[in-house]
Amino acid sequence: MNAMMRAAVYHALDDIRLEDRPVPVIGPGEVLLKTLACGLCGGETMAWYKKAQPKVLGHEPVGEVVKVGEGVTDYKPGDRLFVNHHVGRVNSHWSLRGHFTRDPFYSSMKLDPGGVCEYYRVTAQHLAMDAHKLPDSISNEAATTIEPWSCVLSGLKVCNIQPGDTVAVVGAGFMGQGFVHMAPLFGAGKVVSLDFSEWRLEKARFFGATHTINPKTADAVAEMRALNNGRLADTVIVIAPFPSAWDQAMALVEPGGCLHLGAPLPPGTDWVQDGHKAYFDQITVTSRYSSDHRDTYSYIRLLEAGRIRADDAISHRFGIEDSAEAFRMLVEAEKSLKIVVYPHGIPGKEAA
Repeated sequence: MNAMMRAAVYHALDDIRLEDRPVPVIGPGEVLLKTLACGLCGGETMAWYKKAQPKVLGHEPVGEVVKVGEGVTDYKPGDRLFVNHHVGRVNSHWSLRGHFTRDPFYSSMKLDPGGVCEYYRVTAQHLAMDAHKLPDSISNEAATTIEPWSCVLSGLKVCNIQPGDTVAVVGAGFMGQGFVHMAPLFGAGKVVSLDFSEWRLEKARFFGATHTINPKTADAVAEMRALNNGRLADTVIVIAPFPSAWDQAMALVEPGGCLHLGAPLPPGTDWVQDGHKAYFDQITVTSRYSSDHRDTYSYIRLLEAGRIRADDAISHRFGIEDSAEAFRMLVEAEKSLKIVVYPHGIPGKEAA
């Protein structure tokens, strides 16, 4: 193994560079993984979310163990692993109350140096909390959906869906498709996808939407009542990170229902509601930041059982040398879902 490796490094939204970085050195209890594939996340396009630059892109990798540190006995070279980029701890105020991802420790734990690079290091805490050997039935591409769609599963757990409920999802990008696809696993009856893009709405029908609405060409509230026996949706999930989308989502919730905030607004953004309606409509508002080890475990079991069509969510594949183009496509967010980067070359093609 060389001492240096290639990495795709974020300097700005329009400045992604392929750089040489040292291969991480592992210590006792740690492992070094060869990156087999890594997905790109829409959250990486939110400039306000980037707390430090430059930064190696990617936090959705699947890897193969190439080296183990002293004391590691559960994993060996050749094992294929998914390891969550953030991991919690068991004994803290937040964790003991079930909020692993809100413990400040959680976001401080990261893969070293990231996912879109040839090799990455995982710590002993990562291995103890959220590392999984993957069965052959889960492809490398499907494995790149484990981190993001585990976040979807985490959100669905707090959506208060009852059997037969009508669920609406505002926003039909990759994460919105995940909510559409998995809502029936939580009991949803009708699943309604809303988006301005007819291409994305067609994909939503593929992933299980029973109805679609384009708010650009139709009155979303009227359409919802027309397809739902005069009622609004029991649960509305909003993925689009815009106040106007949140307003649209709130307008679609039936009294007594649930509004789930599936993506954040930028810091300092006001979202104002009518306090009179807020009291009388009895709408529960929920949110869920990221996913914890319990969500990862559940999602992998669903993948293994064949309940989730993860491979079908992969829309584009790039070699690491084309990371800038991959990121440009991610920012444009047009006709793409999950974009996967292969640091050692796209399977079936010659490595660069």
